[in-house]
Amino acid sequence: MSSSPLSKKRRVSGSETKTGSNYSTANSIRTDLTAAPANGMARNGNEAEIDEGLYSRQLYVLGHEAMKRMQNSNVLISGMRGLGVEIAKNIILGGVKSVTIHDQGNAEWADLSSQFYLREEDVGKNRAEVSHPRLAELNTYVPVTAFTCPLTEEFLSNFQVVVLTNSSLEEQLRVGELCHNKGIKFIVADTRGLFGQLFCDFGEEMVVTDTNGEQCLSAMISMITKDNPGVVTCLDEARHGFENGDFVTFTEIQGMTELNNGEPVEIKVLGPYTFSICDTTSFSDYIRGGIVSQVKVPKKISFKSMKDALAEPEFLITDFAKFDHPAQLHLAFQGLHEFHKRHGRLPKPRNEADANEVFVLTKSVNEAAPAGVQQEQLKEALVKNLAFMAAGDLAPVNAFIGGLAAQEAMKACSGKFMPIMQWLYFDALECLPEEKDKDSLVTEEKCNPRNCRYDGQIAVFGSDLQEKLGKQKYFLVGAGAIGCELLKNFAMIGLAAGEGGNVTVTDMDTIEKSNLNRQFLFRPWDVTKMKSETAAEAVKRMNPNIHITGHQNRVGPETEKIYDDDFFEGLDGVTNALDNVDARMYMDRRCVYYRTPLLESGTLGTKGNVQVVIPFLTESYSSSQDPPEKSIPICTLKNFPNAIEHTLQWARDEFEGLFKQPAENVNQYLSDPKFMERTLKLPGSQPLEIIEAIYKSLVTERPTSWQDCVAWACRHWHTQYSNNIRQLLHNFPPDQLTTSGAPFWSGPKRCPHPLVFDDSLVLHLDYIVAAANLFALSYGIAGSRDRTAVVEMVHGVNVPDFTPKSGVKIHVSDQELQNSNASIDDSRLEELKNALPSPEKLAGFKMFPIHFEKDDDTNFHMDFIVAASNLRAENYDIPPADRHKSKLIAGKIIPAIATTTAAIVGLVCLELYKIVQGHKKLDSYKNGFLNLALPFFGFSEPIAAPRHKYYENEWTLWDRFEVKGIQANGEEMTLKQFLDYFKKEHKLEITMLSQGVSMLYSFFMPAAKLKERLEQPMTEIVTKVSKKKIGKHVKALVFELCCNDENDEDVEVPYVRYTIR
Repeated sequence: MSSSPLSKKRRVSGSETKTGSNYSTANSIRTDLTAAPANGMARNGNEAEIDEGLYSRQLYVLGHEAMKRMQNSNVLISGMRGLGVEIAKNIILGGVKSVTIHDQGNAEWADLSSQFYLREEDVGKNRAEVSHPRLAELNTYVPVTAFTCPLTEEFLSNFQVVVLTNSSLEEQLRVGELCHNKGIKFIVADTRGLFGQLFCDFGEEMVVTDTNGEQCLSAMISMITKDNPGVVTCLDEARHGFENGDFVTFTEIQGMTELNNGEPVEIKVLGPYTFSICDTTSFSDYIRGGIVSQVKVPKKISFKSMKDALAEPEFLITDFAKFDHPAQLHLAFQGLHEFHKRHGRLPKPRNEADANEVFVLTKSVNEAAPAGVQQEQLKEALVKNLAFMAAGDLAPVNAFIGGLAAQEAMKACSGKFMPIMQWLYFDALECLPEEKDKDSLVTEEKCNPRNCRYDGQIAVFGSDLQEKLGKQKYFLVGAGAIGCELLKNFAMIGLAAGEGGNVTVTDMDTIEKSNLNRQFLFRPWDVTKMKSETAAEAVKRMNPNIHITGHQNRVGPETEKIYDDDFFEGLDGVTNALDNVDARMYMDRRCVYYRTPLLESGTLGTKGNVQVVIPFLTESYSSSQDPPEKSIPICTLKNFPNAIEHTLQWARDEFEGLFKQPAENVNQYLSDPKFMERTLKLPGSQPLEIIEAIYKSLVTERPTSWQDCVAWACRHWHTQYSNNIRQLLHNFPPDQLTTSGAPFWSGPKRCPHPLVFDDSLVLHLDYIVAAANLFALSYGIAGSRDRTAVVEMVHGVNVPDFTPKSGVKIHVSDQELQNSNASIDDSRLEELKNALPSPEKLAGFKMFPIHFEKDDDTNFHMDFIVAASNLRAENYDIPPADRHKSKLIAGKIIPAIATTTAAIVGLVCLELYKIVQGHKKLDSYKNGFLNLALPFFGFSEPIAAPRHKYYENEWTLWDRFEVKGIQANGEEMTLKQFLDYFKKEHKLEITMLSQGVSMLYSFFMPAAKLKERLEQPMTEIVTKVSKKKIGKHVKALVFELCCNDENDEDVEVPYVRYTIR
């Protein structure tokens, strides 16, 4: 992975206006990092440019336009307790123009349960002043200022967005009214124990440029009727994916040209391949072709002021199982504010008298409420729960509400995505002890403050859970974005911070610049260090009591010596923070085998999900899978591309086929005596292709100088963008008809045209410079960036004339390609084999395979991909893609943003509370899905583990047969004894027995082999068949069985855990 300090930057228009110039120095602190820090991040003081190296993953979520608008926004966040600092952290990472943090209060013990930038020694100091330098380090492009005076109208006028946390209802109404009248976007966020509240008012005329953040769809047209309304039918290759009310534009239509390049048209969906548009009766007749593309149309929305919205609330439901909670909590929060106003304090934890008073006050609020808000009956238990835990302060709830609030602030700045309209209420009461335990575990005495850093959490759950959390042994796999957020939450809740507790975190990656935008435990000076160690050190600063060990191991069969039986059997749970399905499935299998709870989560841009896997209760991660990704047909890539995705994949294949595979094959040929023998055994035309490539690399195309590399690049340009296209058009002329009389070049087949090389065109020269440098690098020859010199060299290159040949076969479909049994020219193969220089003659020579790395802008990799793809796009008249979009598609980048990660991890840690308490009911747990762009939230109880049966025995994926391999006499079981054991104990006849990919026994085995095997010990058979020794760390083997019951019927049975030590 690259960690290059250089990054591509784009200029952004908009002049710099200085913020905070009227702050009094006595009450505000301004960051001033005068020295430019390491790794190319500029100092604080917005330089009006987007650093793509830093913001790349977020740019794929928000886009350049939204980022530019954010860079013109000054944001105020008031209240620097756990929720305020979470919101500030996410907004600063997001890259607004400036952030001012405001708090007039001093740090208390209860703050430490979630305020990750306060230390124990900070108790008694102003929260904003203490948090300020730590927040300022997060993003050196965002100036951070601390302010400690009351919020005046004059002061608030400096900001485009104001966020209030930890504030009174009077203050919210005062500031809200002021912001509404001045056109300042306004957000209120609040958390009380397991409850959260969010309110947005973005003015009476908010324009949303993109309501969902999805890529615009496009489809190819096969027919348009002349009708009112006209009906458009798309090619039946794929569903169009449009929705009612979408707006579309048309291009490349032949015949009904009136539709081409017109104003966006609103559509009505009729079916998966059809939709209706405007009146087309007066248009010309449709002939053929055309592309329909979705366009985003800005949407105006209007918000009520807080005062009006309090009386006429509109709720966004977060959990449909609790659809009646928001209206109740809307009143309960007002009752709580009233209690605070009367007593100058919050209700005491679990204090019955205080809770009763809050309930009475809420009743009064309800009675005085307008008809639309008034509740027929108040839920006493719900209101009292809010009062019981109002003094509580939980890191996971702050992470969830803080992620949402920060995303709303970014929507306010950028107009990107649909805001919350206007109230959101959330609760996670399932985290409390299950009913039978509740009264004994959560009492007033157990929830009283102890003047310790966990007071905010003890107020909700009592001291017993705190002790349990401290003793936990957890395994965290991954220290990227999700991993960093998890570790922060672990430190705050005190996981593994007590006697005997430990968190093991493993990640084999080093920190790169693009990580800093969301992996908030890392700083510019950490680039190139190991993630796991750096993250472990960072959270130890947040909570010095946490016991944490950093590893640099990949999880997989190769590290089972480290993460062995002893390791897993000592764990209380596993949390995945992975970025690929294979590793997730591997960890899932391990957790099922060791019967360990697993918390699984993932994000994609503004989308995120949480899955909780509980032994003997839920299905596992692997129980359900996403459908496989659609692959692009080979013939589409080779000859008939119609979208930029096709040309980019073609360019990636070119990269591998020119600069990686040939070098790897040459090195194997030179160093491995059995390489040739292995290659000749490969199927189809592979042997000829590989040996031909080696011959080219070592003989016909081997360069000896930089000039040779430029000449090769120039000739290769002509082959790909001129000669091959001319050959294709020779086989299939532009006016060719199919057997049915339809034009060959129609529908998804775009007719190409050859390009003429012109060194004055930037794109043409980009290709030559990048290809020549990469080719040179693969031979260890020094390249050059001198474009003028390259142009001179190109002028001297002799490009052979090309004449298209007859008899060249070009496959039109993948089916045709499969059916054509490529007959290998054996004489050509033999000729090439003999012409290859022997490895002895090339002693000491080796090539240098190039592995594609998208994030280093100095290595020519993306230069080559962009040029190769866009030249091919020009061949086929496909609109080109800029470097940013090309990197996303070719590099298979997963878009990411800090807000989603924070919110998802908050939900993960709420499930963690339940696991540590040992919740037994399936409906206590919640799988979650969210999309902050829409915004949408969905929670469901996990799916129960599916049940199977043999005879009268019910079993799930969590069950197994336990067989002790070593018998009482110290001897190990033979295969015969193993088979007999199952017949006698379980009335099952084993028909097949395997271990991993090794077949140990089957009923159709040759008699002689079977006779020999039956008397052998099981471990001996395993070693013999798998040709691998059993490691000393292995305590047990896993066997899979196929069995028949007594009626000779096939039955599905669990696996066997066969203990050998």
